[in-house]
Amino acid sequence: MFQSFDTTSSPEHGSSRLADLRAQMVAEGINGFLIPRADAHQGEYVAPRDERLLWLTGFTGSAGFCCALETDAGVFIDGRYRTQVKTQVDLDHFSPVPWPETSLSDWLKEQLPDGGVIGFDPWLMPQGQLEAHEKALADTGITLKPTENLVDRIWADQPAPPMTLAFAYPIEYAGKSSVDKRQDCANDISGKGEDAAVITLPDSLCWLLNVRGNDVSKTPLMHGFAVLHADAKVQLFVEPEKTAALDPDPSITQAAPAEFLAALAALTGKVRCDKISVPVAVIHALQSGSAEITYGDEPCVLPKARKNSVEIAGTRAAHITDATAMCELLCWLEAQPSGSTTEIDVVTQLEQRRRATNALQDISFDTIAGAGSNGAIMHYRVTHETSRTLENGDLLVLDSGGQYLNGTTDITRTIGIGDVENEEREAFTRVLQGMIAISKMRWPKGLAGRDIEAVGRVPLWRAGQDFDHGIGHGVGHFLGVHEGPQRLSRISKVPLEPGMILSNEPGYYREGAFGIRIENLIVVQPAGTLASEDTHREMYDFETLTYVPISRDLIRTDVLSVDEISWMNSYHAACFEKLDGLLSEAAQDWLQRATQPL
Repeated sequence: MFQSFDTTSSPEHGSSRLADLRAQMVAEGINGFLIPRADAHQGEYVAPRDERLLWLTGFTGSAGFCCALETDAGVFIDGRYRTQVKTQVDLDHFSPVPWPETSLSDWLKEQLPDGGVIGFDPWLMPQGQLEAHEKALADTGITLKPTENLVDRIWADQPAPPMTLAFAYPIEYAGKSSVDKRQDCANDISGKGEDAAVITLPDSLCWLLNVRGNDVSKTPLMHGFAVLHADAKVQLFVEPEKTAALDPDPSITQAAPAEFLAALAALTGKVRCDKISVPVAVIHALQSGSAEITYGDEPCVLPKARKNSVEIAGTRAAHITDATAMCELLCWLEAQPSGSTTEIDVVTQLEQRRRATNALQDISFDTIAGAGSNGAIMHYRVTHETSRTLENGDLLVLDSGGQYLNGTTDITRTIGIGDVENEEREAFTRVLQGMIAISKMRWPKGLAGRDIEAVGRVPLWRAGQDFDHGIGHGVGHFLGVHEGPQRLSRISKVPLEPGMILSNEPGYYREGAFGIRIENLIVVQPAGTLASEDTHREMYDFETLTYVPISRDLIRTDVLSVDEISWMNSYHAACFEKLDGLLSEAAQDWLQRATQPL
């Protein structure tokens, strides 16, 4: 199994570890220390060595941070983790803080009215984040000070850095050679009058060089750093043993990561850094030399987000492969009597069916299988201790995905167990209406995720309901299941462009009762021209990539409009057409029933 059901959270250690950290704060002469859920590469998924937030607090979420002060320790979590954090940290010693509603600066002003010094590891904070904090804390007497990582000082059995073997990613999957990618990005650098750009994001590094690795679970990344020069040459900083299986390239020089800072100090000319991702330690190294720092988008981020035709074709195929596993699982689940199956059973059965495709490289994240009240925990991870039995009337939120050589998948289906109450069916139908509305969107070129995401919330808003996550995140190509910069979110300012893959996943969650989420992946494409359309205005729309039937028995068809029913019937017809003949006999029969017109 790729997924483990062991409990990784250990809140019982929080008190003693926090005391040890505070002793180090006293020795360092500071009043507080920041512990982010981050590594030097600012990736969402981190290696065990970098799980400092989990080690200290017990919180397992993929985003958040702790600010430990002398008498309080705030754990800052966004809307996805408000319920989860209460069960994972020692609430006698750690205080959950709703973030970003409450910013770090606002919290610090309240906690330290007379000022103070807050330490941070300069490898774990991007430059843009530091500048935002300093601006917000101006004239408060509160300052931020770079220090050694104080958690590392007290973590006696901290794991070693990952040292896995990288492998070449073939052009038949990548769709473009590394040489061409490097040249295109170098043209972007030289076109802005710059001499080089610093790359610290591991997914950008892997995309640029057409390599993949296994330095973190669930995402095929090779950790490292690079400097891309305007002549398309690359200085690569990766441990040599990681790249032993890669063919040498005369335009790439390699050194150990320990030499990265010295190499930065030796650079000359204009060097681009992305404030969103480049750590403060990199900026300090460049400032110690003669280079002129320019700030701008990391040159790989947008080209990586705009998938080429080969990547999109591969992703379509990966979704069909993944859909066969999902349909086999849903067929199996339908046959299980209420009260006979657990959340762990569902996760195990689904992974077995994905493995049976003989194409699965890994799961793209730990499968979320939350029944009843567990479904209201947005990023719930089932353990031996929390696994519920699926009982009559439960809703099961099943959010999962796979890593395939030709693409990354992410799909959520909410399944009713036995007889589900009308209240849950009404909420499910509203969530479905939001998902359909996004799927049918047409919009003029230039709009960003924040300009259209509200469309997917309107059916819930009409009922006085909402949810505390974005409608959708970007998705990589055999890379991260969460990829920027594109998002369907209230805060996303990045214009949507053809080739960008996103999730479409509205939801509804009632703490202590149930959760609902429906998710397909979609890709931005040029929209076809309508007969009545102003042809001088370029329009975009979405192509749906995910084809797995949606639970018909949970839909209140009397609430749906004629257009919504038409969309559902067309979608289910497409599911049948794409999957017909690819399933077992039992699953084929299930597919026939699951795709009948409403």
